[in-house]
Amino acid sequence: MALSQQVSEAIAEAEGALRNALYWAAKNEKTTSIFQISKILTELEQIEKMDQFADKLEEIQNQLKKKGGGDIFGGFF
Repeated sequence: MALSQQVSEAIAEAEGALRNALYWAAKNEKTTSIFQISKILTELEQIEKMDQFADKLEEIQNQLKKKGGGDIFGGFF
């Protein structure tokens, strides 16, 4: 199940704000601050990718079940 539109929009808005903060931090702040902002931005970007990955695993699981296969992910998905 893909992320809801509300969650996707909120993440995109947060990413925009963090990119703006990173722009200004790169000019005025210490490298530790820049690193932390970049780290948060990277984590936000990974949310959608991990959700897509989980969807793909679920799809594979469903295909295997239809073919008579077992529950290879132990019910995790």
